[in-house]
Amino acid sequence: MEDKSDKRYITLRQMRSGQSGIVFEILGGHGLARRLSAMGIRPGKRITKVGSMFMRGPVTIQVDRAQFAIGYGMANRILVEVD
Repeated sequence: MEDKSDKRYITLRQMRSGQSGIVFEILGGHGLARRLSAMGIRPGKRITKVGSMFMRGPVTIQVDRAQFAIGYGMANRILVEVD
């Protein structure tokens, strides 16, 4: 596993709209990882934050050519290495 100290990692929730990066880690159990993997969200994949709603609302993301809206809590568990 890479050293987190020399790279910039933030959660998907913290990303700005239009910002993209590579999924580094999913901080959650196997159930969450399986659900996200079914949507194509897994470590090593490029992800772009399209937008989010005000105050803990859903976060819209793009993976490959597909767009998804995921919950605030789920977005808070996806660690991304931003560009």
